[in-house]
Amino acid sequence: MANIKSAIKRVKVAKAKTQKNVARKSALKTAVKKCKEAINNKDESASENLAYAAKLLDKAAAKKLIHKNTAARKKSRLAKALNAANK
Repeated sequence: MANIKSAIKRVKVAKAKTQKNVARKSALKTAVKKCKEAINNKDESASENLAYAAKLLDKAAAKKLIHKNTAARKKSRLAKALNAANK
C-alpha cells in the first residue's frame, strides 16, 4: 500500500472511477442488448431503444469509455438491423 498522501488519493480516485466506468459500460451493454431484442421481436419501441442506445454510445465515446469508431460501428449496425426489420 502507498505511504505518500498523493499516492493514497490516486488509489482512492482510481477505484471510484473504475466503479463508475464499470457501471456505465454495463448500462451501455444493457441498452444495446435491449435494442437488439426489440429489433428481433419487431417491437414498436425498437426505434426508441435505438435512440437511447445511440445516446449512451455517444456519451461513452465522449468519456473515452469506448473508442469513437466502436460507437459509430455499433450505432450503424443497430440502425441497419432496424431498417432491415422494418422492410
